[in-house]
Parts: sequence; structure tokens; C-alpha cells
Amino acid sequence: MNFDFSPVLQGWPDLMHGALVTVEITASSLLLGCVLGLLVGLGRLDRSKRWRYGICTTYVTFIRGTPLLVQLFLLFFGLPQFDILLPAFVCGVLGLGIYSGAYVSEIVRGAIQSIDRGQMEAARSLGMSSAKAMRTIILPQAIVRMIPPLGNEFIALIKNSALVSLLTIADLMHEGQKIISVSYRSLEVYLAIALVYLVLTSITSLALQYAEKRLRAGGAI
Repeated sequence: MNFDFSPVLQGWPDLMHGALVTVEITASSLLLGCVLGLLVGLGRLDRSKRWRYGICTTYVTFIRGTPLLVQLFLLFFGLPQFDILLPAFVCGVLGLGIYSGAYVSEIVRGAIQSIDRGQMEAARSLGMSSAKAMRTIILPQAIVRMIPPLGNEFIALIKNSALVSLLTIADLMHEGQKIISVSYRSLEVYLAIALVYLVLTSITSLALQYAEKRLRAGGAI
């Protein structure tokens, strides 16, 4: 069997453009996921407000219990039935962000619960409100503990972003499939795509390890 990587070399600029789109979608989705995850995670920590706890729990249960591809299709193909037409890129970011938010919420909840409860009690005894104590004492420590699992979530999100190619978004996978459609060199193109994804996830992992070391060195925990 002979390998022919010339189609990959010829289409390399398109693959790089697709990789950039993948990074844009992943970064936007992670930002949305972190915001949702923080709000939902905090909502699931306080059971005194049952309606909020119920909504947050239902959201996490539904998102974690259904395939990401189905959720993307619900946004892309389902919303138009209600005359809600969103660009494919927006559907991709929303789908990945909502999906990620459910997992980030569990990361947030677990990190906060890992902090000694005595610290909240001590802050309250000094006259701090629960919100201020959470913001200034608990969360800074919890954030450092969130970085490793958040890194895993970010890496998983980079790989899961390949599904948005089914929404006609010109990401890395979509650009690779275009090259395959004219060259018929599936193995070579998919090897190149895998290599680019490996580089993206490796860079992300190294960056997060560096950030974690800096935060730990700063005495955050």
C-alpha cells in the first residue's frame, strides 16, 4: 500500500483554517460552559430554594443523559420549526456550551464541597455574608482545584467539536472531508486531522499545567 500525502499538503491551508474555526468554537463553548457551569453548580449547592435546585438538577440530568449529537440536531433542525433560525456556528457554540455546562457544574460543585466548611463558618462569624465569603474565600481556592478536571473537560470539548462538522460548519473535520471528497485519500487525510487534534489537545494540556503551577505557587491553596 502506497501513502500519498500530496492532497494533505495541497489542502493544508484549508486544514489550518478549519483548525482555527475549531479553536474558536471550542473556546467560545468553554466560556459559555464555564458561566453555565458556575451558575448551575452554585444552584445545586443550595437545596433551600427547591425550584432553582430542581431546574439545575433537571438540566444536568437531561444533558448528561442524552447524546451530544442529538442535542446539536435539536438546535440546528428543531428550532426552525418554531421559526427560530440560528447560524450553524451559533448552534454549534450553543450546543457544545450547554453540553459542557452540565459537566462543568459538577466540577464546580465538587471543588466547592471539597473546601473545609469551617472556612465558611469562620467567615460568617466575622460578619461576612454568604455571597461575599463564597466570592472572596471559597471560590479562589476552589478554582485552583477545578483546573485539572476543567482541563480534561476542555480537551474533551476539543475532540467533541468534530461533531459540529455535521452542521456544515467549516471546522477541521469538515475541511478534511472536503479534501477526501476530491482526493479519495481517506487514510492520509484522517491521519493529518488526528495529528492536528493531538497538537491542539497537547498544547491545551501544557498550558493548563502551567496555569495550575502558577496558581499553586501564588499561594492560592
